[in-house]
Amino acid sequence: MALDFAAGCIGGAAGVLVGHPFDTVKVRLQVQNVDKPLYRGTFHCFQSIIRQESVLGLYKGIGSPMMGLTFINAIVFGVQGNTMRKLGKDTPLNQFLAGASAGAIQCVICCPMELAKTRMQMQGTGEKKSKRKMYKNSLDCLVRIYRKEGIRGINRGMVTTLLRETPGFGVYFLAYDVLTRSLGCEPEDPYMIPKLLFAGGMSGIASWLSTYPVDVIKSRLQADGVGGVNQYNGIMDCVRQSLKKEGWRVFTRGLTSTLLRAFPVNATTFATVTLFLLYMREGEECSIQDNEPPSVQLQPLQPQTQPTSM
Repeated sequence: MALDFAAGCIGGAAGVLVGHPFDTVKVRLQVQNVDKPLYRGTFHCFQSIIRQESVLGLYKGIGSPMMGLTFINAIVFGVQGNTMRKLGKDTPLNQFLAGASAGAIQCVICCPMELAKTRMQMQGTGEKKSKRKMYKNSLDCLVRIYRKEGIRGINRGMVTTLLRETPGFGVYFLAYDVLTRSLGCEPEDPYMIPKLLFAGGMSGIASWLSTYPVDVIKSRLQADGVGGVNQYNGIMDCVRQSLKKEGWRVFTRGLTSTLLRAFPVNATTFATVTLFLLYMREGEECSIQDNEPPSVQLQPLQPQTQPTSM
């Protein structure tokens, strides 16, 4: 299990660096005022942020996911791997259940982290140098919210986070398992790394598509109140107001940047985790063989219960 946690940490850090600019664009598009929109679409949002706020504007709020996502991925891959070992059989249903369990547990960290990230990403919109910063950094953001609203404040959006992460991670691991089996990702395969990258990227896309409307509502609830006025009274009120003003298309806001982000981030994460586990397990096997007395004949190693997703 320790290897699963370590692999998750490394994969998480790699994923954040690759994908954060796309996430900033996604959040800006999801929560912008429909009556006075600042951005016409994904690429216009990219251009506007770089022009108005410099390239650094795309990395606003990165401190929160850099701290949080490393631990989140460690929890996700650790819990998923341990749950699969407890369930015993490596079946598609068990992959989904193990992923869903991991997704639900990591919400404890994910929700406050994404709240701070969203608030930081919205701060100083359209300004190269913010005249008045409400928050100095992600930690200061959470401290201020806690002082003003208490525990409930820093867990704003927890229900929508659970509704997104639980099935989302189930689909995530299920899709990866199915794809790696179909592609035949074996250690001796010379094309293993491209196959792992493809399987990881497509798994991320499948996961986001399965729960994206919930993510839109989550972002709106977490960004609500930034200007001092709360627009929504809860999840259903947010859904009703959003549908009334913008129609069903509201649930696709920011989807392009999300999918552009999903492939490289999850390709990097899953490939890094899988290769790290393969490398470390090979090292463990070599160490066991080196430490055994010459007179003792080693029994063949039993195959892993999770040969593809690990």
